[in-house]
Amino acid sequence: MGSRAFGLATEASDTDRRGVYVAPTPLFWGFDKPPPHVEGPAEEQFSWELERFCELALRGNPNILECLHSPLVEHADATGRELLALREAFLSRRVHKTYAGYAEDQRKKFMADVRAHGAPRRWKPVMHALRLLMCGRDLLRTGSLVLDVGDLREPLLAVRRGELPWAEAEAWLDRLAEEAREAARTSPLPEEPDRARVEDFLIRVRRASAG
Repeated sequence: MGSRAFGLATEASDTDRRGVYVAPTPLFWGFDKPPPHVEGPAEEQFSWELERFCELALRGNPNILECLHSPLVEHADATGRELLALREAFLSRRVHKTYAGYAEDQRKKFMADVRAHGAPRRWKPVMHALRLLMCGRDLLRTGSLVLDVGDLREPLLAVRRGELPWAEAEAWLDRLAEEAREAARTSPLPEEPDRARVEDFLIRVRRASAG
């Protein structure tokens, strides 16, 4: 995940790994439930239990949806492959609110600096806000989630380096936000994700694990 999946990696970039695991069904029968997520064992590695992962994906969580659509998959067993084949069922017009919300969260990280100093002191959140808005807009326009930024790699990295004047970066952010709003009005995505299809998959996995 992260910069390597987005096509924004540099020599200094970390390798962020995200995964999904199935906790054995009998562990849910007692008072002490299995963890909904775990960190590690490698650095920059984080994994979600299948049910939690599906819940977040149905809500349109960008981090989770992008995990499902990453072009870089190191390992997937039969259950993982079925989950990947199900990824379109999680997509809906909800992504407009979630992607715009995540972009706004990034924007809050640098607007205090803008008000105090006239420009961000850290430009990485600006780059991330731009990428989120681009990704969400294109998903709403096409119905497909593509992570790699393609030929926008260099313009985005220039933003990260602080080479774009703040007025131009702000105008770019505002333009993308408006384009995303317009795309949401005419998106081919359904209003809601296919919850029933996802739940059927989850129940089958739980039953198989129960033996």
